[in-house]
Amino acid sequence: MANMAEQGRGAGPGDRLLGESEIFLGFQERVSRVAPIDRPVLLVGERGTGKELAAARLHYLSKRWQGPLVALNCAALAPSVLESELFGHEAGAFTGAVNRRQGRFEAAHGGTLFLDEIGQIPLEVQEKILRAVEYQRFERVGGSRPVEVDVRILAATNVDLPDLAARGRFKRDLLDRLAFEVLFLPPLRLRGDDLVLLVHHFAARMAHELGWPGVPEFGEDAWNALRSHDWPGNVRELKNVVERAVARSDGEAVARVDFDPFAAPFATRLEPDARVKPEASPEKRPPPPPGDEPAAASLPEAVRELEVRLLRRALKDARFNQRKAASALGLTYHQFRGLYRKHAESLE
Repeated sequence: MANMAEQGRGAGPGDRLLGESEIFLGFQERVSRVAPIDRPVLLVGERGTGKELAAARLHYLSKRWQGPLVALNCAALAPSVLESELFGHEAGAFTGAVNRRQGRFEAAHGGTLFLDEIGQIPLEVQEKILRAVEYQRFERVGGSRPVEVDVRILAATNVDLPDLAARGRFKRDLLDRLAFEVLFLPPLRLRGDDLVLLVHHFAARMAHELGWPGVPEFGEDAWNALRSHDWPGNVRELKNVVERAVARSDGEAVARVDFDPFAAPFATRLEPDARVKPEASPEKRPPPPPGDEPAAASLPEAVRELEVRLLRRALKDARFNQRKAASALGLTYHQFRGLYRKHAESLE
């Protein structure tokens, strides 16, 4: 498609930012406009919207495209390790530091450093990052000699950083320094027909990976389910759902898609982890109105008929959006999916 915006140099093999909706092309235009300006950029978006791919596009459209692009997920490291990972350390700085080690700032010299989940960085490390961004110099952990670098900072978050700054959990000076430009990634639910484009893209990639000569078609029920889903995990969730559906199809048409791989096929309940605080009890629902009682003679059959009837009604009222139907029934999404699987044949 001629007007398709995509990232020519992905963060990994086959990784691209794809879309042709107006809101997505507007975002791509803003990326292209700010990429050549050698200033920090803050990427804000829900999980799974492609913040790392957007950072890679910013890098490869910049004057630094021949330099390194170094990424660090700040939420993946303990606070005690993060400072050393960013700035490196001298030999003997702490137990186990046998040799001098280069940090991510030094590794990104002449290029771009992408800090993902920057809202998770502790305040003491934020102070050192602020100095490094402002003066392009820092000291390694355990060192006293300044190290000079030439690095452009890109950062990403899915939390409200101004709110964190107002509560004293994020340095306002660092936020101001990073926010030369703030780019908001649009969630998948607002991207219109990009859903169709992305489904075909991920399905074709999966079929190719499996060595199939063709790509399975998605049936009407599968498309209805994909379009009615609200995609809380955005493009990352869509990719998993489509690839799983294609792999399970064995090359035939995809009749249905599964949004929850954890739904137990042999039981409606799994033992909860005792360490996890249970969810609040759902609001009690009133009994069905007179005349809706199942006509079955036995209690198990009556319960089954009632469950099927309530599922049908909730799905119809929610326009077959399963998350909304689960909420209407006072169930969690996982509970709803277990019940739906139990009665799938009766609901067709």
